Amino acid sequence: MKNKFLQLATAATAALLVSCGGKKKEAPVAEAPAAEAPAAEPATTTLEIEKPQLKFGFIKLTDMAPLAIAKEKGFFEEEGLFVSVEAQSNWKNILDRVIDGQLDGSHMLAGQPIAAQAGFGRQAKLVTPYSMDLNGNGITVSNDVWAKMKPHVKKGADGKPVHPISANAIKPVVDEYKKNGKAFKMGMVFPVSTHNYEIRYWLAAAGINPGMYTKENIQGQVDADVLLSVTPPPQMPATLEAGTIYGYCVGEPWNQQAVFKGIGVPVTTNYDIWKNNPEKVFVLTDEFTKKYPNTTIAITKALIRAGQWLDAPGNRKEAVEILSRPEYVGAPVNVLANSMTGTFEFEKGDKRAMPDFNVFYRYNATYPFYSDAVWFLTQMRRWGQIPDAKAADWYAAKAKDVYKPGIWKKAAELLVKEGKIPASDIPTTDGYKPATTDFIDGTKYDGKDPIGYINSFKIGNKDK
Repeated sequence: MKNKFLQLATAATAALLVSCGGKKKEAPVAEAPAAEAPAAEPATTTLEIEKPQLKFGFIKLTDMAPLAIAKEKGFFEEEGLFVSVEAQSNWKNILDRVIDGQLDGSHMLAGQPIAAQAGFGRQAKLVTPYSMDLNGNGITVSNDVWAKMKPHVKKGADGKPVHPISANAIKPVVDEYKKNGKAFKMGMVFPVSTHNYEIRYWLAAAGINPGMYTKENIQGQVDADVLLSVTPPPQMPATLEAGTIYGYCVGEPWNQQAVFKGIGVPVTTNYDIWKNNPEKVFVLTDEFTKKYPNTTIAITKALIRAGQWLDAPGNRKEAVEILSRPEYVGAPVNVLANSMTGTFEFEKGDKRAMPDFNVFYRYNATYPFYSDAVWFLTQMRRWGQIPDAKAADWYAAKAKDVYKPGIWKKAAELLVKEGKIPASDIPTTDGYKPATTDFIDGTKYDGKDPIGYINSFKIGNKDK
């Protein structure tokens, strides 16, 4: 029965490929460029796709772009995959639907599969073979808060604020609220989101306590100078405008939307908090990858190609048009283009070149590095989401449970063989990036020394 199913799936795939590109495949080899010779053959001749019909989820953010591009540019279909992508209401919904099997895989916060394996929140064996992007977030404050921050922000010769802007500029504002007995409230998108850890990092680097999680209190507001709470990304601007929160950390286009609507000012980006930091990942259950290994490799191949296409010169304008569609991000083209085309607008009219604000392929962006997973684990421990001290080798083991560079490498090696990516795009690595000080406070991070890193901060848990 299984063989019959595979034959039908293969036949269907072949029929579609013939209808879309059959002429190229029939042409003499000498008449086609060398890179095109393999065409879509690997999808039908080297991989037997166990599950061709797939449903993936995403949240309406620009960093879901690899999914949209893999679908719209035919990369999924060329791998023998017939994929539907569906917007989801919030990150918890995405997590639950992947775990429960309602979604085969999804665009997800990098911290979600890690937390699920580490025991914070809902537990499940989730894995990621593909990192979706670098950077892409910002911290925005209301116009009123910005007006109070500006006197504490250094200005350049042109009279414009000097970036990056540290949280030292917001500390007097937070202190004023505290003195008047008023809570200073800010939003982030999920307890284990990059956004939560980035806004915490930014605040704590200036001596502002963003609050601790404990076994008894999982709100993360113990001893907090700033009260952080969850707000779904698309609702951030409206929540800010309503005065429910005074600032937030979110991905695009929801920082630029605040500028466009004239209700807030982005004060920093996560590129400035941690240069070329990992952001979203593509997540599958561990069970899926073991039950459908060839399908997993095919998915990863298509997504790697999508990332490459997104970072190829001249493609971002088309990407913005695709993302603006209601079935994807659904934001106006001009709002999406503000960040997706290599610029970022801070205070209205202050648009600056930021070529690396959104990175989808360069700097080995798609490779799932263990050191990225370890960083998220250190932040979970720093802020108390992991309530008890762990040995250094625990961090390495958990990272390897979740991040699967072996799957990525199999997919990438097939793409090299097909002439779709150069061999130089496969990094030579043990899974750990070199130690770096590319943080807003200059603190050194070495993924192989998680305990030393945790203990290097003034605010947060300390371990022996």
